[in-house]
Amino acid sequence: MDGKENLSLRAYLAIGMMLFALFFGAGNLIFPAALGQQAGSNVGWALAGFVLTGVGLPLLGVMAMGYSGCKDVEELAGRVHPVYGLIYTVALYLSIGPMFAIPRTGTVAYEIAIKPFTEGMAMDMQPLALAIFFGISLWLSISPQKLVNRIGNILTPALLLVILLLIVKSFITPLGSYMEPQAAYATTGTAVLQGFLDGYNTMDALASVVFAILVVDFVRLTGATSRDIITKTVVEVGAIAVALLGIVYVFIANIGATSVERFGLFDTGAPVLTASADFLFGATGQVILAVIVLLACLSTSIGLITSCSTYFHKLYSKISYKAFVVLFSVAAFALGLFGLKTIISAAIPVLMLLYPLTIVIIFLALGDGLFGGRRCVYAWTMALTMISALMSGLETAGWAPDALQALFSEYIPFQGIGMGWVSFAVLGFIIGLIHKGLASDTTK
Repeated sequence: MDGKENLSLRAYLAIGMMLFALFFGAGNLIFPAALGQQAGSNVGWALAGFVLTGVGLPLLGVMAMGYSGCKDVEELAGRVHPVYGLIYTVALYLSIGPMFAIPRTGTVAYEIAIKPFTEGMAMDMQPLALAIFFGISLWLSISPQKLVNRIGNILTPALLLVILLLIVKSFITPLGSYMEPQAAYATTGTAVLQGFLDGYNTMDALASVVFAILVVDFVRLTGATSRDIITKTVVEVGAIAVALLGIVYVFIANIGATSVERFGLFDTGAPVLTASADFLFGATGQVILAVIVLLACLSTSIGLITSCSTYFHKLYSKISYKAFVVLFSVAAFALGLFGLKTIISAAIPVLMLLYPLTIVIIFLALGDGLFGGRRCVYAWTMALTMISALMSGLETAGWAPDALQALFSEYIPFQGIGMGWVSFAVLGFIIGLIHKGLASDTTK
């Protein structure tokens, strides 16, 4: 049966918009706005780099899961070794789940969408706001079968409509002219590189291999069983999601780039959006921004709770899916009470460890056919990447010895720009291919 017969155009759009909403959290608004402010007249070049990592890598992650034919991330990472697959997957789900990413959705929603309306109150409203936010997330996550309808058909169109309102108004009432770029974006080359690194901040590459499982499951529910049809459908749905991401990034970055003349430079993208919304819509501007942020954070929170609960229920079936939903929602509420700044600071070392490992497994999955899927290639590549990833995590946490940091900085290519893991991954891949070749020779 042809893939188009399995999935109607309406279903394509619904699942594509669901995936977009799962990716699109408040950070996806804040980071391009900040990039626009810093890049100024070089915003186009910076966006070129940003789109590679903020859009390209998530698409590759979705493609990798569809192409691999694996039922989950653990099976894919298990190509390195089953024990590694389990440890990596648990660490990934905990990081983008109850430890960091889920609590962050609630705290970002509070900081941008709720706090401005409660300033001056004697009572701290954060606990109540978080309780309501995660209560709604829990309720909407209880039935994952309804995820496409709730997010793809309801939340996403509402989110896109409000964002479109902000974008259109920014063209009707321009904020200002493009200003000179800041030092990191001063030339076209540095602007592209810095934009490339800025795209890491979205963390969507980490989530892509997790969210892709939801998409694959929904595609299979339509009756598709062929690996080729599933892969093709997942790629097409993923393309819809990342295309929407890219379009939003371009226009939000433009708002940031034209805002400096009127508002000056801000430390982060949040006040850029707040000031721009206030200027464009007056008193209702903060309300419009609050709606955007709440919808974006809620969609992402639901997707993460659903994905994490599904995985851990498969891992330990004695605890029901609904029990995990409750557990993760309560845990996210409790950790959210520590505040946004604490959550972000605690997450960075873990993410510096997981990000290189995730990128490399994505590329290995896509290139699996080139080396016959041999475990030795997976193992060598990931083992050497792990060395650099661990160093990055320790360095970010402030636990790396000074002598070791100096050694890496002096002798490891790209270490100074945070991409030293590339050299390790390439070396590991080459060693893996040599191992594969030698092993083949001995079996002849």
